[in-house]
Amino acid sequence: MFLWETFKRSFQHMTGHARPSVPAAKAAVRAGEPQHYRFADDGSIPNNPDLPFVVYGGAVVLDGPYDPAAVFEELFAANGWGNSWRNGVYPFAHYHSAIHEVLGIARGHARVRFGGALGAELPLKAGDVAILPAGTGHQRLDASPDFLVVGAYPPHGKYDLCRGAPEEHARAKLSIPKVPLPDRDPVFGSDGALLKLWRG
Repeated sequence: MFLWETFKRSFQHMTGHARPSVPAAKAAVRAGEPQHYRFADDGSIPNNPDLPFVVYGGAVVLDGPYDPAAVFEELFAANGWGNSWRNGVYPFAHYHSAIHEVLGIARGHARVRFGGALGAELPLKAGDVAILPAGTGHQRLDASPDFLVVGAYPPHGKYDLCRGAPEEHARAKLSIPKVPLPDRDPVFGSDGALLKLWRG
């Protein structure tokens, strides 16, 4: 699926086929109250000591004429979250210690554990958006065959992949608090609840 989605994305960028304009992508957004969670350090997955994990359920309507993945890509990019990709969620517990991440569910559904052993198992479906502050563990437990995610990152930070090794944990505890806050909510821009939740 990853190779096919990569090809589709390249084709869409060249031709504009099935890609929405920025106004069309923003028009797909639906207001709603986010769920937010705080996860404790479980000794392997550090999570984030200061920032909550945030989920916007059904935030983006994907029943229009555009490729659902392209809707998320345009929306995230318009709000300053770039370096996007199309794939799924790894089936092993992992986290990023030096950057925040947003996951938009473009197709299908899945059950994902966030926060490691002391976290929560959440169902995600097309149109949902999960925003992971640096350090947040995530792991796919099961998924539909068509499950597709668009991930993206704010402009400040550095991508890494940590799997919970002791030496990673020690470094992550130092790097996570230093990750800069994003300037905009990846879904709602300057008006999003994320900014209020993360900036107090």
